[in-house]
Amino acid sequence: MRDCLVVAAGGAMGAVMRYLVGKLPIGDGNGFPVKTFLVNIIGCFIIGLAAALAAKQLADSPRAVLFLKVGICGGFTTFSSFALETGGLINKGAYPTAAAYVIFSVVLGVAAVFAAQFIADSLF
Repeated sequence: MRDCLVVAAGGAMGAVMRYLVGKLPIGDGNGFPVKTFLVNIIGCFIIGLAAALAAKQLADSPRAVLFLKVGICGGFTTFSSFALETGGLINKGAYPTAAAYVIFSVVLGVAAVFAAQFIADSLF
C-alpha cells in the first residue's frame, strides 16, 4: 500500500507539472504541438536521469525510484496526447508536420535518455 501512495504522490506532482506546461504561452497557433513535444522530451530526460540514479544512488531506496519513474514521469509524460495529436495532424492532412512530430519526438526522446544517463554517470 505504501508503494501505491508513493506512486500516487509522484503522479499528482507530475500531472500538475504537465498542466502547468500546458499553460505556458508558447507555440500556440503554429500547428506543431510544442507543449506536448517539450513535455515528452523533458519526461524522457527525467526518466533517463532517474534510471541512472536508481542504478547508482538510489539502489537502496526503491520507493524513491517508484516516486520518480512511475509517479512523476508517469503523471508528467504525455504519449497518449502525442498519439492523439499525431492522429489529428494526419486527419487534417498535415502529413509532413505529423511525420516531423513523430520523428523528432522519438529520436530526441531517446537521445535525452542517453544524455541524462551520460550526465548522471559523469556527476555521480
